[in-house]
Amino acid sequence: MLQIRQLELLRGQGEQAYRISLPELDLQAGQIIALTGASGCGKSSLLECFGLLLPPHSVRRFLMGAREPMDMGQAQQQKQYTKLSAWRAQYIGFVLQNGGLLPYLSVRDNILLPRRLQGRSDCPEFLRAAIKLLEMDALLDAKPTALSIGQRQRVSILRALAHEPDLLLADEPTAALDPDTAVRMMELFLHLVQERRLAVVLVSHDWDLLRQFQLPRIQAHTQRGHSVFLPEGATYVG
Repeated sequence: MLQIRQLELLRGQGEQAYRISLPELDLQAGQIIALTGASGCGKSSLLECFGLLLPPHSVRRFLMGAREPMDMGQAQQQKQYTKLSAWRAQYIGFVLQNGGLLPYLSVRDNILLPRRLQGRSDCPEFLRAAIKLLEMDALLDAKPTALSIGQRQRVSILRALAHEPDLLLADEPTAALDPDTAVRMMELFLHLVQERRLAVVLVSHDWDLLRQFQLPRIQAHTQRGHSVFLPEGATYVG
């Protein structure tokens, strides 16, 4: 689903430049990995790169796709922006840290927005079941301002799943929740991930929660002006 070799991102310029390196990543359908590390180490930047929003400074291999993998590095180098945008809209789902809901739309319309942007206005059975599982079925006509933080996060998860993506990118989906609610949210999230056989990259600072659910981690090893992301337990030789 996602295969990366020797990917580098570059933020800023000159003395303010910061380099982010990911030597290797192989992620298949049904697998989930967590990106961890100190604030500012590049976790969200990597997530944006995986979401085709931020092109790499350099990359040896960047393949994405469950059926017919597409060479994203080549497409970005050739500035095939229309193709990349269409791929992102069809195959990638985002769970934003702040929910990112549109306040003037109802819960129902926020959830269905990705499908409607693709010309699909239906609500399939799997999505109706997910709405019920996340206990949002009684709030479909409400506006986001009437929801709690946890409820908004549930809507964000449902919206990310609505168009049936292959890759799900989640940026701190439990950061604003109390510990008990975070555990409940993670349980529901992982249930939906396994049910839909999604490949998932999750950014989180909550190491205790990741250990509780035994999620594999890719940890940032940082030094001045540079972060290298390696599997948990790997030794970084700078």
